[in-house]
Amino acid sequence: MSSSTTSPTLDEIVALSKRRGFVYPTSEIYGGLANAYEYGPNGVELLRKIKNLWWEFFISKRSDMLGLDSQIILHPRTWEASGHVSSFTDPLVEDQVTHKRYRADHLIESWLSKHSLDNPPVVESMSVQDMSQFISANNIKSPDGNPLSAAKSFNLLFETSIGVVADESNKVYLRGETAQGIFSNFKQIVDSNRVKLPFGVGQIGKSFRNEITTGQFIFRTLEFEQAEIEYFFNPKDTDWQVLFKDWQDKMWQFVTEILGINPDKLRWRRHEDSERSFYSKDTYDLEYQYPFGWKELWGIAYRTDYDLKQHMEFSGRSLEYIDPLTQEKFIPHVIEPAVGINRLLLMVLCDAYRPDAQRERLVLELQPKLAPYQVAVFPLLKNKPELVDRAKTVYQLLQNNYRVTWDERGNIGKRYLSQDEIGTPYCVTIDFETLENDSVTVRHRDTATQERIKINDLEGWLQDKLLR
Repeated sequence: MSSSTTSPTLDEIVALSKRRGFVYPTSEIYGGLANAYEYGPNGVELLRKIKNLWWEFFISKRSDMLGLDSQIILHPRTWEASGHVSSFTDPLVEDQVTHKRYRADHLIESWLSKHSLDNPPVVESMSVQDMSQFISANNIKSPDGNPLSAAKSFNLLFETSIGVVADESNKVYLRGETAQGIFSNFKQIVDSNRVKLPFGVGQIGKSFRNEITTGQFIFRTLEFEQAEIEYFFNPKDTDWQVLFKDWQDKMWQFVTEILGINPDKLRWRRHEDSERSFYSKDTYDLEYQYPFGWKELWGIAYRTDYDLKQHMEFSGRSLEYIDPLTQEKFIPHVIEPAVGINRLLLMVLCDAYRPDAQRERLVLELQPKLAPYQVAVFPLLKNKPELVDRAKTVYQLLQNNYRVTWDERGNIGKRYLSQDEIGTPYCVTIDFETLENDSVTVRHRDTATQERIKINDLEGWLQDKLLR
């Protein structure tokens, strides 16, 4: 097909997402809610398929991996032990006129994109104090053009309480990440599954962060889904650098081969010493070139034994591992790959967006295994009962093995364009020739070409195409 090489704008992705039922603004009838979105009929299918592929690739098909589903509300000491209560923060500045709040680092990044400096600072490496000084020295204003306050640390944890009276004694938190449930369950997992090192535990679940950033669609939201893995090993037996590289390779393989993302829009970025957590020996981000720039898609960190040690100290319970052969007792080390499923979905939408000016259409070139529907079935005309009845027979036949949608609205051309925009790989049309020789018209999404297929051969033909 003739497609544009220009990357889509964020506005184009937002418009497509709403128009075709991928992503909606939350509570739109009440004016919406900042940093909050909901997934429509097509979006929830895409989201589910990404999660299923992640689970199959990283958990189900590996003999060294186990799954977990921990609670959203954990004992509050969990978050004290992890450091989230004291240091899970973002740099915040306030417009001194409107009192709107903004991320200091994002305002600095925006300013740097418009000004050429000989030695621009690495924003990720700047402390809160560094940001305040930079904003002041360069007279950076708010988006409304007003002076900004000094940057302050803003804690991202959502607080709530158990019971009818809210006070310090029953304060709890909505989890800021899914990893801590894995650490606090480490001993129970080992005792109940008789697993041997090295092994990993993965889970997918909701996390919550009191974000103040706006304007990046579903990239950064109040509520999101994470897919995290904690891979435990004995540093005496396993070279962490080899293991780290192996996980990086698996992450790259999943994104490029399983999700079909263009590798030219991916890169690794190693964290500077100043931005890396003090307990991490090494941290990398796999970044994707979103419409708003290169941003973190997937992080991987070598967290040593810090997390298990912290939970041992705060709980008073041993989380040591006993080697079944040597009886050595020690605290395992951990490598953590962690990704936001919502960011994967946004990446998939951006990467699959294909304008086709020659045919005056827009195509979402999703991998067939990711498409909300694999096949669409149409009667050529909805006012011809013989066509509608035959089309329903084909629809029901394909429903047994494929995700199929039915559409009889408007003219056939508009139906094709609608399916192109939601990424349906194949459209099957029942026309008058079908009534004569039991063949249907199959249209290919990417090329808009058509061919005739016998109904008896249709399932086998689709299976061959969709499993490639």
